[in-house]
Amino acid sequence: MLFQIKSYLKFLWKSKNEHGVHSPFVFNLLTKCFYDKKPKSEYAILKKYRKSLLENRNFIEVTDFGAGSKVFKSNRRQIAKIAKTAGISSTRAELLFRVTRYFEPQNILEIGTSLGLATSALALGNTNAKVITIEGCPNTANIAENQLNQFDCKNVDNIISEFESFLISENLQSTIYNLIYFDGNHSKNATLKYFDLLLPTTDNDSVWIFDDIHWSQEMEEAWEIIKNHPKVTVTIDTFQWGFVFFRYEQEKEHFTIRT
Repeated sequence: MLFQIKSYLKFLWKSKNEHGVHSPFVFNLLTKCFYDKKPKSEYAILKKYRKSLLENRNFIEVTDFGAGSKVFKSNRRQIAKIAKTAGISSTRAELLFRVTRYFEPQNILEIGTSLGLATSALALGNTNAKVITIEGCPNTANIAENQLNQFDCKNVDNIISEFESFLISENLQSTIYNLIYFDGNHSKNATLKYFDLLLPTTDNDSVWIFDDIHWSQEMEEAWEIIKNHPKVTVTIDTFQWGFVFFRYEQEKEHFTIRT
C-alpha cells in the first residue's frame, strides 16, 4: 500500500489534462472520450449488472493459477465480495465502455474475465464486435457467462483456460485484435509474456489497456519495458491503466494523464 501511495503522488506531480497535450490524436481521445460527461443509456445496464452481483450472497470456490497452469490458491468466496473487491469500479467500467464506443473495435480480447464487469462494458461498447474473454477459474467464469446472458451481452465468447496456455494454443499470427484488455495476472513476467505473445495480433489501430500498472515495483518495471518497445509509439498512463498504441504515423511519445 505504501508503494502505491508513493507512486500515486509521483503520478499527480507529472500528470496533465487535455490542456497540456499537443498531440491531436491524444487530445481528441481525451476530450471526446476520456472526459465525455454526457449520460449514456448503457450506464444503467452496467449499474444493474453490478447491483445484481453485489446482492448475490452465494459462495463459490475460486481458483487462481500460477505458471504452467499450476493451482496456487483455492478458496471459497462470496460473489458479492468478489464483485466489490476484485471487480472494475463503476467509473472505470463507464470509461472502458466509452473507449470501446470511441474506437469501434471489431475483435476484442479480455485476459481475465472475473465476474464479467469489464466484459459487459466491452460488449455494450460495440455490440457488433466479437468479444473473447478468458478466465482460468471455471466457477467464476460460469457466473460471468450467466450474468452476460442475463444482460443480453450476446457478442461474448467465454473461454475457460489458463491465459498463457490459450495464447500459445491459438494461431495468433493470423489474428488481429483491435482492443485488448489485460487484467489477468499482475506480475512482471506474466505481463511481458502476454505482451510478446500478442504482438503479432496488432495493427495500426490496435488499442491495448493494461490494468494496475503501478500495483508493484515489478509492474512498474514491466510498464517501462512496454513503453520502450520499438513497436510502441504512444502510451498514456492514467495511474490505474496504461494505454498502448502502435500507430506508425505517430512519433514516440508518452503521456501521464489525469482522468
